[in-house]
Amino acid sequence: QVRLVESGGGLVLPGGSLRLSCAASGRTFDNYSMAWFRQTPGKERDFVAVHKWSTTSPGFVAYADSVRGRFTISRDNAKNTVYLQMNNLKPEDTAVYYCAARQWVASRQGHEYDYWGQGTQVTVSS
Repeated sequence: QVRLVESGGGLVLPGGSLRLSCAASGRTFDNYSMAWFRQTPGKERDFVAVHKWSTTSPGFVAYADSVRGRFTISRDNAKNTVYLQMNNLKPEDTAVYYCAARQWVASRQGHEYDYWGQGTQVTVSS
């Protein structure tokens, strides 16, 4: 039982910024990954970013090429919350954003994740 709840989505102008939050409750892991994916109607779910936390090794982050340099993923382990800071937003960033979690591996494949949030809408439009 792990529940993920996203928040922070909304409507922004091109070039604007948003910060998404994903709060986890229930079971937690000493070594696990939390990731962000996004999806538009009729299209496949796409990887955005992942953050792996471990008590025995340094943390790890990775980004999709389309967002690298604009988005930053971070984590507050004490709050069991992962964030996605999105800067210089573009219309093509418009999507429903989902957070996901799994133990250990920082995967880019959505089907490998065990827990998902309900999604939060991000719309970039003038």
